[in-house]
Amino acid sequence: MSIHTLRRGRTAGVSIALAGALLLGACSGGGGGGAEDGENGEERSAPEELTSISFGDEAASTGPAEEVPDAQPGGTVNVFEDIPPDHLDPAQIYVQHEQNIARLVHRGLTAVKLDNDGNYTVVGDLATDSGQVSEDGLTWTYTLKDDIFFADGTPITSADIRHTFERQFAPFITQGPTYIQQWLADADGTDYRELLPEGPYNGDHLPDSVLETPDERTVVFHFAQPQNDLPYALSIAGYAVVSEEHDTREAYDQEPMTSGPYRIEEHRPGRSMTLTRNEHWVPETDPTRNAYPDAFEISFGHSQEDSTARLMADNGENRNGISFSNGLDPGNGPTVMEDPQYRERLVDGYQSYVWSLAINMDTVTDERVRQAIAYALPLNGILNAYGGSIGGQYTASMISPLLPGYQPDYDPFGKVANPQGDAERARELLEEADAVGFELSFVHHTAAEDQQAAVAIADALETAGFEVNRSEVPPETYYDTIGVVDGGYDIYRSSWGHDWLSAGTVIPPLFDGRQIQDGASNYSHLNDEHVNAEIDRIRGIEDAAEAAAAWVELDAYIQEELVAAVPAFAYRQTIMHGSMIGGAVFNDDFGTVDMRRIYVIQDES
Repeated sequence: MSIHTLRRGRTAGVSIALAGALLLGACSGGGGGGAEDGENGEERSAPEELTSISFGDEAASTGPAEEVPDAQPGGTVNVFEDIPPDHLDPAQIYVQHEQNIARLVHRGLTAVKLDNDGNYTVVGDLATDSGQVSEDGLTWTYTLKDDIFFADGTPITSADIRHTFERQFAPFITQGPTYIQQWLADADGTDYRELLPEGPYNGDHLPDSVLETPDERTVVFHFAQPQNDLPYALSIAGYAVVSEEHDTREAYDQEPMTSGPYRIEEHRPGRSMTLTRNEHWVPETDPTRNAYPDAFEISFGHSQEDSTARLMADNGENRNGISFSNGLDPGNGPTVMEDPQYRERLVDGYQSYVWSLAINMDTVTDERVRQAIAYALPLNGILNAYGGSIGGQYTASMISPLLPGYQPDYDPFGKVANPQGDAERARELLEEADAVGFELSFVHHTAAEDQQAAVAIADALETAGFEVNRSEVPPETYYDTIGVVDGGYDIYRSSWGHDWLSAGTVIPPLFDGRQIQDGASNYSHLNDEHVNAEIDRIRGIEDAAEAAAAWVELDAYIQEELVAAVPAFAYRQTIMHGSMIGGAVFNDDFGTVDMRRIYVIQDES
């Protein structure tokens, strides 16, 4: 998924009992300082072991959330963000900066809970537990809690949950996750929308054999194939509840009816957003959100340089400041990491994302030309733009270092060993293809790091013999732009992260040829019979280790035989906060600070 950072474990091959332990990559989860830096691109220490993550029962799913030590209620948190949200409708949310806000204002059937000991559990959020599954894995039943309300005081019922999923099939919903829709339609990658082409808006509904709501508190999902990952999928912000009564279709994207501990009091698109308490939120129903602050003042347009400078200054409103999405800027990063006065205000960890350059298979049809792009791409110039070793580590795989089966020595084009790129070999390939001077239309967005990386990419490609035509769009519309199949671009950056701990949430959405459509995530437009067949085969493998190895093998085929995209680095994130922010810990599941736990330290002076 594009810039969303969930690290959820794969359940295939593991007991589907609710207490069955699953695997989650453990990375610097406690807050307070980061790992020591090396040179730019030097591999930082990956998680040394895998810890368990469980499916929570009713007791684990009961609120209120565990108290954060020394936490204090009250105050306002000032959040300095770069990119404003393009979407607030849960069904349209699938990128990180939008998910970060969604976790404060929206609730879903399940959520992933982080406790004070650093343990992660999939628990019931609106539901009483993480789900009750039949022995064959085909049917999941959820019971809604009492005292769950939207921000206007309207009770949340099973009718709202049914509506939430039925509207996902409507044609105007184009940006969110599609896992559950496909599972319900048993579409095997085909167009799931045929099951309910207009959503519920013409009075049609999914049959009870697919989605059943026998009473106001019960929701039953029926699948043709076992879907043991459902509790994880339901925790994604894209599946948060939508009010049937207040659904305004397209307009819901800017003025949604929220259900979390905060409501959107004022939204000034592109500039700022004020979140204040939802008086109808009942803490006893919520096991994951502490909601200590009275308000969040979120402002947009802050570059990494600006937010880092504000938080280093630590004066005025900056003392109550933090960013959910902005890491340290490359210029100040080394100073901040080395100075004790700043280090105590840092939380850091690895994210699930891999930066890659997607190559449009419809327009760049010669494999030798795609190989030339791969050889020419300068990993060092790209990673330096994102902060060097502060920003990530080199990789040659679309599969994150946090995923099982990851091969740290995999390097088919020698790019990790030779991160400056190989312009000479690239030019040789262009000459073989009689393609010296091949024109590439390259789109990127206007954020400083993307612009800096784009210059390095264009320079390297031109040195190798390409002609590069660069264009740029605002960050908030970037994924909408590259998601258009006939958009006219040849190469573009995609940052994709797993939704839970399986490459099955990476390879299929990025490379399943049956998912090529506007708004989908197959940015390379790859449609290869072998890839499609392998996706179906691997999805049917029950043993988790066997499936992980098969995904890695398929990734290698895509990299080496097809060259549909060129990975560059795996992201890591270092978040800084002001001196009056308490409770800040890095959440591996979010790939950033856990905004649900933070509080404002009351100034007693």
